[in-house]
Amino acid sequence: MDTQLKELTAEQENFFPDESFREAIDAGVFYGRKKSKTNPKMKPFIFGDRGGIEILDLGKTVEGMKEAAAFIKERAAANALLLFVGTQPAAQELVLRVAKEFNYPFVTGRWIGGTLTNFKTIAKRIDHLKQLRSDMASGALEKYTKKERLQIDREINRLTELFGGLELLTRAPDALVVVDTTAHETAIREALRLHIPVVAFINSDASPDEVRYPVVGNNAARKSIAWFLEKIRAAVLEGRASAPQGLPPGENAKGPEKTAA
Repeated sequence: MDTQLKELTAEQENFFPDESFREAIDAGVFYGRKKSKTNPKMKPFIFGDRGGIEILDLGKTVEGMKEAAAFIKERAAANALLLFVGTQPAAQELVLRVAKEFNYPFVTGRWIGGTLTNFKTIAKRIDHLKQLRSDMASGALEKYTKKERLQIDREINRLTELFGGLELLTRAPDALVVVDTTAHETAIREALRLHIPVVAFINSDASPDEVRYPVVGNNAARKSIAWFLEKIRAAVLEGRASAPQGLPPGENAKGPEKTAA
């Protein structure tokens, strides 16, 4: 970190000298996009710039993260169904790890249009994948020729690549957790259309108005993404501690909750 950058981050830290702020600095969360790509609505989240690169206001980042974590904690305590989305190379493994830890559905490959707005059709494809896997495990496919089984194997692989992370998505999710809204515009549009709240890690090139809980930060770097997802993970853990026991995400004693408007 060069001298000017140290001065910029040190100046911010003087205003917010808590541990969460230091963690954000160490993770490089303060790096924005090029100034020329800044969304006009992001101006309030910009602290300054260094060589044409925006330096984000980490005070607002930490504040946004706390609000997002409080929401996730509340949803997890209600045993809500969360859908994690992150298809960028730097985010895929991290998103996959958190989603699998809590048995939440996820999208780390291509987002399929209609995943939310045409879920009935998507659900049929998921059920078809599950049935093929079940038939293979039970030996029901042995009656087919070798060529036919090879074709079925290819179909299973294709469907797994497209829908494998959605097998736990039994209905519309109660909320989305997204890394980078600009990379997932279709997912955001579908969530907005269905009034599904979104928690998102966004950078200076995005609009904060598109999501209910924006957390502004460097969503291009693995270390910074890990910082965001670890905060989400901690919130889920805390919420799960008081959630109904013995039920899969999205169910409780009163049945599935309705998506918040």
